[in-house]
Amino acid sequence: MTITIEVNGDEKEVADGTTAAALLAVLGLPERGVAIAVDGVLHHRGTWDAPLPDGARIDILTAVQGG
Repeated sequence: MTITIEVNGDEKEVADGTTAAALLAVLGLPERGVAIAVDGVLHHRGTWDAPLPDGARIDILTAVQGG
């Protein structure tokens, strides 16, 4: 079974029960140096093992170093 979520403006289908940590792995992103918001609310690292809800709007921000 799958759910539909929006990740940085792009609609994606993922397995039901997918967590934020698993989503990062699917997208090939590291767990360090990123922030995740779910429906506009910061999703603290301690809750990354909770399943994402169907229809969630996910924003993933990566840290960029520069000057």
